[in-house]
Amino acid sequence: MTSILEQPLDLPCGAQLPNRLCKAAMTEQIAIGNRAHEGHVRLYRAWGESGCGMLLTGNVLIDRHHLEAPGNVVIDARPDADHMAALKAWAAAGQEHGAKMWMQISHAGRQTPKLINEAPHAPSAVPLALPGGQFGKPVAMEGHDIRKVIEGFALCASVAREAGFDGVQVHGAHGYLISQFLNPRANQREDEWGGSLENRARLLLETVEAVRAAVGTDFPVGVKLNSADFQTGGFSFEECRQVVAWLSEKKIDLLEISGGNYEQPKLLGIEGLQAAEDQPVRESTKAREAFFVDYAGEVRGEASMPVMATGGFRSRVAMEEAVSAGLADMVGIGAPLCTDPRGPAKLLAGEIDRLENHSKGMRLGPGFLGPNSSIGLIKMLNALGQQAWNYLAILALSEGQDVPMRMSLLQAYNRHQKRLKQQAKALSQ
Repeated sequence: MTSILEQPLDLPCGAQLPNRLCKAAMTEQIAIGNRAHEGHVRLYRAWGESGCGMLLTGNVLIDRHHLEAPGNVVIDARPDADHMAALKAWAAAGQEHGAKMWMQISHAGRQTPKLINEAPHAPSAVPLALPGGQFGKPVAMEGHDIRKVIEGFALCASVAREAGFDGVQVHGAHGYLISQFLNPRANQREDEWGGSLENRARLLLETVEAVRAAVGTDFPVGVKLNSADFQTGGFSFEECRQVVAWLSEKKIDLLEISGGNYEQPKLLGIEGLQAAEDQPVRESTKAREAFFVDYAGEVRGEASMPVMATGGFRSRVAMEEAVSAGLADMVGIGAPLCTDPRGPAKLLAGEIDRLENHSKGMRLGPGFLGPNSSIGLIKMLNALGQQAWNYLAILALSEGQDVPMRMSLLQAYNRHQKRLKQQAKALSQ
């Protein structure tokens, strides 16, 4: 019997996705000099065999001074011939087995590490409330800075189409720049870009308009949006619903619902160092493995476009139930593809019933040293170590190597931190 996950999905622009599974965006952090290269080809050739009908890249940044990490690909000008060839090879690699390749485009804003920029642009001069001094004090943007960002998203999207990608996703979630504008804690402006929700959403909505104008009406354009920031006084679920209604007037093709930011990393399935503010949603979330699927279901009343839910999906049963119940049109799968790039294909073939996520079983130690520690910093170190292992697994796949199954959490964390410093040093030279 054919699974509902194997059904194609028609998009408003006229394009079609082969099935309901998406390789969700995970930052690769493998670029050399902020350029794509053969490692991206090897990585996405491997993920092209995942069985996912859509492959979504990690952050491609529109400004080299505002990176999520030093190993990001950057498109902030028309690529030269060599980089365009590398981008074309990257897109083609993911498409070899029939998947559609989409580029996620982003601007990190105040979530730019200090290693990259000690005074990054942001809506307002409000620094991240995080220990460790990894992020600098942001500088409030001028109007011309904001207009330059909108133009940057449009340019990057047009390059993605020219390079052969099948679609683009505007990253408006997870505390990056567009998400910062939506968040009243980070956006304390009193001009047309701040204050009311309509003003705070202006950057997102005008960016979507500019991207659509740059790529045409027949090219898929998606948006990633927080269901909420899960912070007191932050972007709320009710505000999310209103933004979805506005996006529905902009003719976008796929809306991905996620949540959280660096201060409250719900996207990693953990609590941050601050008390989280609960958001209203159906009680069934507690009984289901996915983090944001009920929020996706709740916004479908406002959404004229298909909706994707990402975060926490592991079992075929939960994925099928989410789609058949009308909570989501697509399911995004991330971390398990670091453990087994072919996991979803095995799931669809009935070889397995559940995806493995090796990093989630890693921990600093037993008891209070584990991921559920009552000590906030230990909890965060566990989460960051798990993420570090995923990054190193991505690096291994990009080099044609086996993923490092025997590495400890602390080894992964230290090795990843060392690599970030080396990459940042290389960029500065």
